[in-house]
Amino acid sequence: MMKGQKKKTDGRATIALNKKAGHDYHVEQRYEAGLVLEGWEVKSLRAGRVQLKEGYVKILHAEAYLIGAHISALASASTHVHPDPTRNRKLLLQRAELNRLIGLTERAGYTLIPTAMYWKRGRAKLEIGLAKGKKLHDKRATERDRDWQREKERLFKQK
Repeated sequence: MMKGQKKKTDGRATIALNKKAGHDYHVEQRYEAGLVLEGWEVKSLRAGRVQLKEGYVKILHAEAYLIGAHISALASASTHVHPDPTRNRKLLLQRAELNRLIGLTERAGYTLIPTAMYWKRGRAKLEIGLAKGKKLHDKRATERDRDWQREKERLFKQK
């Protein structure tokens, strides 16, 4: 690379992933939403101190909120701020997307779960998955398929 040129990227850097979402749910569609955050939360996100595993998205009064996600405060947070790590955070979605999600969650029995949090052009974004819960036999089948794929790769590698 020539001197003075910067490497081009798409501007996406992952903050946190919800790996448990793929295990517990069939994710059918994914949506991108912005977050309404306070200053100390942004600093904590930059330090990677967020956990989405227990979080879910709920629609209240025609607005979407992230509930149960844990953003730990940094030790160097200001003294006049009293951080609440599990507060409800408003999600920024377009009205058409929100209306669609309201209909699907109320009538069709879907649930909304956070699947990933990442930076996009300097702003924190949350990837929301429209999902249905897996039954125990679905989880076993998924695990069996994953084991078979791994064994198949191993067999092809040996031959």
